Amino acid sequence: MTKAIQPVIDGIFKIFETVMVICIALMLVMVFGNVMLRIFFNTGIDLSEELPRFAFVWMTFIGAIVGMRKHAHLGVDVITQLLPLAGKKVCWGISQFIMAVCCGYIVYGTYLQHDILQGNASPVAQISMIWVFGVSYLTGTFIGIMCLFNLYRLLTGQVQESELSDVMEEGMSEVDEIAAEVGQKA
Repeated sequence: MTKAIQPVIDGIFKIFETVMVICIALMLVMVFGNVMLRIFFNTGIDLSEELPRFAFVWMTFIGAIVGMRKHAHLGVDVITQLLPLAGKKVCWGISQFIMAVCCGYIVYGTYLQHDILQGNASPVAQISMIWVFGVSYLTGTFIGIMCLFNLYRLLTGQVQESELSDVMEEGMSEVDEIAAEVGQKA
């Protein structure tokens, strides 16, 4: 079943990445355009104060989803690297469970504030603030599902030992390649 749904999941994440690109392009165009208007024409676009800020919120929250999938979040694994395989699995399971609970709180907290956010409008664009901060529904749901799926995989024995350390240090892949080459020559 996972292989059948994988293209759909890949498509969803491609959409997320596209939205992130659109957000950063919107921020660039609006801020740069507003700066140029202020410098050369002593005027500006009022909307360019709000829209880049809203795009930044969306880009950050959607980037958190993409980062979770690509294991790109920061982490500290000094202690877990010293543990045996069973200890690594327990720690990884606990961290996945804690993240799933936090995601539940994010979604629940957004639900509690939904009516307040929906009733407030942004000062310039006059759009409901739920369109700005409602992205936390999306982030909490998707990351929570990923954590629950990881817990399922852990309980069914589908998690590889290499996945138990989500920390990918910069430059370490090159060190591993050189070590492998040296090992082959020896």
